[in-house]
Amino acid sequence: MSEPQSGVTRWAKPEGPDPASPTALINIVVAQASFVAALMFYVGVIYTSAYYGHFHLSPFSLGLGFAEYVLQSLHLMTFPVLVSAVVLLIALAIGGRRPRQALPGGVVRGASHGTSVLARYYWVLVVAGLLLLVGWWQWQLLLPYRWAGPFVIGVGLLLGAARQTDVDQPRRLRDIAVPVFAAMLFLLWSVTLAAGQIGERNARHDARHVDERTGVMVFSSHSLGIWSRSPGLRHQVLGEHVHLRHRYEGLRLIVAREGRYYTVPVGWNATTDSVYVIREGDGVRVELTPGVHE
Repeated sequence: MSEPQSGVTRWAKPEGPDPASPTALINIVVAQASFVAALMFYVGVIYTSAYYGHFHLSPFSLGLGFAEYVLQSLHLMTFPVLVSAVVLLIALAIGGRRPRQALPGGVVRGASHGTSVLARYYWVLVVAGLLLLVGWWQWQLLLPYRWAGPFVIGVGLLLGAARQTDVDQPRRLRDIAVPVFAAMLFLLWSVTLAAGQIGERNARHDARHVDERTGVMVFSSHSLGIWSRSPGLRHQVLGEHVHLRHRYEGLRLIVAREGRYYTVPVGWNATTDSVYVIREGDGVRVELTPGVHE
């Protein structure tokens, strides 16, 4: 006797790993880690280009590797950047809560109300960001904070995408994906401007205090012809019977790569002075000394 057929339709389980399975979690973690590594590499390239560009150098000619670019991106991990990121995440988390979800504490409820108002009128932030962009572009306003315009626009678009909506009329995926994608572009632009600004600022600081960097003393069997160009350099001839008879002092190290030492003299000026590339070889010996104030 055959079993009666049930009126309930059974759907086949979709192929692929369970979203809660360890394999799916590992895939998610690997994807997110790859995205973070790519973003750090990009930020590191922008930072190093701005930093070494102040010293008339290109990071691509130095042969920096992937890991070095990633480490250079850590210069953006400053207190204001971290605080801004935390505030942005909290605002998005609070702004996306439903009204029926209770929030403990008066301060948190006040922050939720303020975030909800900003999310409802997100276009005000977008217009304010556009005004900041126009002010920077046309009149050079807020030049040290030129990243503020794209950042405000990106935050406004994200709040608009995360704002509370009517349950009876849910938004379509396209209505959320487009502003989120645009917000990511503006935030990436903001990060790019911030990375370049921090790299340039750090380079200017190091150039002003170049005498505190690692000193470079060069011994050469022949004259290098650089001592007369920079007043910060000191040249001394040790004697005719000494093989490495020419000694140069007063150089400071910027970076060393594959036997090449990129140096600047004490009192170096970015607009007028040169960067000296010293290559160690049979007729040239390089010694590194502690950087001291002269």
